[in-house]
Amino acid sequence: MAAQDHYKVLGVERKASAAEIKKAYRKLARQYHPDRNPGDAKAEERFKQISQAHEILGDADKRKEYDRQLLNPFSGAGRGGGAGGGPAGYDVGGFGDILSDLFGQARGRPGAGGARNQPERGRDLEAEISISFEQAIAGAQVPIAVPKLDRCDTCSGTGAKPGTSPQVCPRCQGRGVETEGQGLFSISSPCSRCGGSGVVIEDPCATCRGTGRTRSIKRYRVNVPAGVKEGSKIRLAGKGEPGRNGGSDGDLFVITHVAESGVFKRKGDNVEVEVPLTIPEALRGAEIEVPTLNGRKTLRVPPGTKPGSLQRLRGEGPKRLGKTGHGDIHYRFTLDLPDTLTAEQEEAVEEMEKVFNGNPRSRLFS
Repeated sequence: MAAQDHYKVLGVERKASAAEIKKAYRKLARQYHPDRNPGDAKAEERFKQISQAHEILGDADKRKEYDRQLLNPFSGAGRGGGAGGGPAGYDVGGFGDILSDLFGQARGRPGAGGARNQPERGRDLEAEISISFEQAIAGAQVPIAVPKLDRCDTCSGTGAKPGTSPQVCPRCQGRGVETEGQGLFSISSPCSRCGGSGVVIEDPCATCRGTGRTRSIKRYRVNVPAGVKEGSKIRLAGKGEPGRNGGSDGDLFVITHVAESGVFKRKGDNVEVEVPLTIPEALRGAEIEVPTLNGRKTLRVPPGTKPGSLQRLRGEGPKRLGKTGHGDIHYRFTLDLPDTLTAEQEEAVEEMEKVFNGNPRSRLFS
């Protein structure tokens, strides 16, 4: 199966910046998301390809490794080829693994076969959800679809056809490298039979093509706790990619994007509301109604309140995520001034000017 070009999948050039890659991914992910295309197998497959491409190109280290393999591709011998979707063998071993094997030998550690037969924890995954301001304040349960690699159900993750199992490579005896002596020196290279894995699969699983994994879309319902902010991370333990050789599964981290409110602005653990006052209210003081997160309350505005003055309702704000209690609501007063004056208002202002005489700026020149 031909490996897909992740850059072409996202429609970006190879020199594209991280921001351009992220923008392209988000646009395509919205277009082909399974929730927007129910029952459309082609859209779902396209969504898998887009997500897979972003998994690689959206991570600086993985992208660097991917680019390196594009220039110096290695075969996926003994592993079922390039079923991972990048250059041959990318998802199941490649240049980085080979370097690790070679340096591991130099330091006297077990070779590739020994290292790869150890339990290995699965990769963590990230996903994003968009929620309303009200959901962020009260908490919610939000559905999410996550493309991920899973253990192949057919072979239980071994990569071998049911009834068979991977065998120790007879050429390298499971070390994953071949050593050739040249005088006082010896040169180690990846095993030509197993490709450095230490094992060979004589009869690969037809479902996963010997990789031990299949790509699928998992659907979860995320419990969003009350008080989340823009960029908060919610951890779903064990919902990441499966571990290898009996290792634990990775986690799924869900990043929240919170829509803005037309009234409340988030300020850390608190929220702020701009409250307009009329000139008489600011001068004489008043009792006014203001919104809260759960309804409304009455505030006492003291006489002579200046624009920008602040009052707070303690403990009436959002729940403090990961802490006890709630934040505050800050009410910041502004003056409600008309853009133009009616004849009656003009007359009232002239009368006010007669009473409030004097130049308030005179002290600036004293």
